[in-house]
Amino acid sequence: MAPALEQADGRWAWVVLLASLVSQALTVAFPSCIGVFFADLMRDFQASNSEISWLPSIMGAMLHAGGPLCSILVKRFSCRVAMMVGGVLASLGMVASTFSRSLIHLFLTAGLVTGLGMCFSFQSSITVLGLYFVRHRPQANALASIGISIGVTLWPLLARYLLETLGWRGTFFLFGGIFLHCCVCGAILRPVATAVVPEPREDPPLLPKTPTRSCLATCVSAIQHHLAFDILRHNMGFCIYVTGMTWMLLGFPLPHIFLVPYALHHGIDEYWAAMLMSVIGFCNIFLRPIAGLLAGRKSLAAYRKYLFTGAILINGLTNLICTVSADFWVLLSYCLVYSLSMCGCGILIYQVLMDIVPMDRFPSALGLFSTLCGITSLISPPLAGLLLDATNNFSYVFYMSSCFLVSASLFLGVGFYAADKKLKREDGQAKMEPTASEITPMGGLTSEDKDRTKRQLCPENMYVTSV
Repeated sequence: MAPALEQADGRWAWVVLLASLVSQALTVAFPSCIGVFFADLMRDFQASNSEISWLPSIMGAMLHAGGPLCSILVKRFSCRVAMMVGGVLASLGMVASTFSRSLIHLFLTAGLVTGLGMCFSFQSSITVLGLYFVRHRPQANALASIGISIGVTLWPLLARYLLETLGWRGTFFLFGGIFLHCCVCGAILRPVATAVVPEPREDPPLLPKTPTRSCLATCVSAIQHHLAFDILRHNMGFCIYVTGMTWMLLGFPLPHIFLVPYALHHGIDEYWAAMLMSVIGFCNIFLRPIAGLLAGRKSLAAYRKYLFTGAILINGLTNLICTVSADFWVLLSYCLVYSLSMCGCGILIYQVLMDIVPMDRFPSALGLFSTLCGITSLISPPLAGLLLDATNNFSYVFYMSSCFLVSASLFLGVGFYAADKKLKREDGQAKMEPTASEITPMGGLTSEDKDRTKRQLCPENMYVTSV
């Protein structure tokens, strides 16, 4: 028996929103607690900061770079299958990492396998929101991103408590069981339907036989489709977004990874150091719904991307506070200010992408964006670790983060402004040219031709999407 189809913006959509929120709390927020384990991992594996930094970098890279595989899973099966497969992979990776006797084994299990599983669960939770919500899509994205804030609040505290009780191996084993809750979230995703009637049309003529494409040509075509290279070539806004965000992510994750080690290095108590990341997450729990309501206003729809670039700029400048002093109250002030800018970045990062590309190509666009972000996420923490080992000064890490964020915000702001000016200029030229209706009036058409023309100009389509 086929499952009942759910309407977009219907009642079940809010249940799906809750599942997306929990999934994001379990996946995207998880790397924020890895800094708690740095000292124990360095001691057990006799490793340096730069070597241990590869664990969150590999995990973060796979969290993004698995996007094309997730896109294929979503289109071939459904968001439900992708999320449940992700939960199983993330759980297996964490359980297998408890048996690690070398850093390579730890990187392959906790980094590669768990990161890929988190990618499947996270990106399918983002895609399903675009399918379930139409009118309330900005608000839905903002509310779902509260899950990241909840995760950032709870993961470091839970990790600190379990580390003292069970050690890092026992903690990772328990984390494997927690990741299985992504399977429960995936089971909630039911098929969704959009109300449209198929366009009346005549039977298409038989197409002439075309030669069968080679295997290489088929693979290249599939890669171009799933990585949205066609959008990249023809959509200037998407090109600007991808370039700027790739550059930005060289600096954005660094405070999340190095804030707790920075506090510990300057003698702050372990619990208070872990509390700093929790403060950022706790503030975002209340800030994101308010920001989501503001971002969802129709009057601000045209300015969302500029609000986004402003949030990135403030986020980069905020990191300079950490370079002033390592006193607990200074760092606490930093966390409070940082949470404001992080809120703006978090609720708009995917909403701006949905505004730039058509929703039917969003999974492919997200796949390309995630792949490039995965490369930068793989490079950024080890570079910061090398800088830290060479200077033994955490301030340079925050300088590095601020530099990438500020320069990326300037590039995005100028690029979006130039793209809008070009679009307005093209629209003005198009209005000055005579339209087809002025050249060929409908007066010479029969009533049947007029009806057919109207149907072609205003088609009403119905698409049934299995989520």
